[in-house]
Amino acid sequence: MDTLQTGMKLTVEREVTEAMTTQRGEYKVFSTPNMVQFCESAAGQLVAPHLKPGQGQVGTVVTIRHMGPTPMGKRVRAEVELTGIDRRRLSFKIRVFDDVEQVGECEHDRFVVDLDKYQAKLKKKIEG
Repeated sequence: MDTLQTGMKLTVEREVTEAMTTQRGEYKVFSTPNMVQFCESAAGQLVAPHLKPGQGQVGTVVTIRHMGPTPMGKRVRAEVELTGIDRRRLSFKIRVFDDVEQVGECEHDRFVVDLDKYQAKLKKKIEG
């Protein structure tokens, strides 16, 4: 995590598959829940190579604006920028584009966790 710096960027592309769509009239289009997942995943990909062994990350806040439809079969692109680091809290701005226009924007926070502690807490919750 010591190698993370504000201003770091990553671009991730993905094809909109049927599983990522919702029906709008006669068209299947990229759904908002899948845009959220795409943004979280892209931010996570930027962070992952910078984590120490035994560290993981979780999303904590997502504010998204879905600005336009993207038909199934087209590609979407997330442009991620790390905009803030506050100890283990990481903040991102993400812009989402298709082949024609910007279709979304997102502010997202992630938190770096120690996997052993996280999994112990989860196990305790599962066991009741």
